[in-house]
Amino acid sequence: MANILITGGTGLVGKRLTEFLLKKKHKVRILSRTPSAENEYKWDVVNNYIDEEALLDLDYIIHLAGAGIADKRWTSERKKVIIDSRVASANLLYSKIKILSIPLKGFISASGSNFYGAKTTDTIYKETDIAGTDFLGDVCLQWEKAAQQFETLKIPVTLLRTGIVLSKKGGALQKMKTPIISPLGSGKQYLSWIHLDDLCNLYIHVIEQNTTGIFNAVAPDFQTSTSFSKTLAKSIKRPYLPIAVPGFLLQLVFGELAVILLEGSRLSYKKVTATNFQFKFKTVSEAFTHLFQK
Repeated sequence: MANILITGGTGLVGKRLTEFLLKKKHKVRILSRTPSAENEYKWDVVNNYIDEEALLDLDYIIHLAGAGIADKRWTSERKKVIIDSRVASANLLYSKIKILSIPLKGFISASGSNFYGAKTTDTIYKETDIAGTDFLGDVCLQWEKAAQQFETLKIPVTLLRTGIVLSKKGGALQKMKTPIISPLGSGKQYLSWIHLDDLCNLYIHVIEQNTTGIFNAVAPDFQTSTSFSKTLAKSIKRPYLPIAVPGFLLQLVFGELAVILLEGSRLSYKKVTATNFQFKFKTVSEAFTHLFQK
């Protein structure tokens, strides 16, 4: 039983992860800009503030906070928000843990599957591969470096480079459930994905098995935009149109952000399974069956 602090605890992953942790008898605290529940504590990244009570007798921090990558067009201002919400928040946690000499057992941070860059290649990226040189690669690199500061305090760090999280309660999948389902762009780009419950179980696995290091948090099932769209249409019984949505149209609507829809490579899952983690949903068909069952 551990005392665990979650940032981003009111988000899609944070809410479900909290449920899972409580069922396992762990104690969960949540940092919030507007705390309301008994286990929520205030923090304000801009003003460098954390309610220090949240850090007392703490065992682990799970850092999920971060502005949505795909929520808004990537203006210069939005790009800064995306980076600062991840990096400045991790820096604040680091400074408070250092000042208060909190002997954490581990700092576990989300990262993105686009660490390797938003591009479509034949490479199956392993955790040892270098970061991409585009915006998303830079975001993930800065995000991870901020988390890795904790190693200077002799606190173990674990990073989960997370694919698209499939959930029936919000997230990317809800936006994909259009009346008519089609692939995007070339249709050949890969989608790295993971079922929400598998991701939550992976965070718990990291804590309970004392697993440290960098891991691709993606399911062992390689899907392209075309194959994913076909399976989704069949699963929710909606028409599938094999004519892809043109890339130029997506770029017109979403601007630079469209790259995350039009490009994508495969990520290796083998380092995760080598820790004896068992995926409950190994294929996208299994994930959809669970998510859309009546």
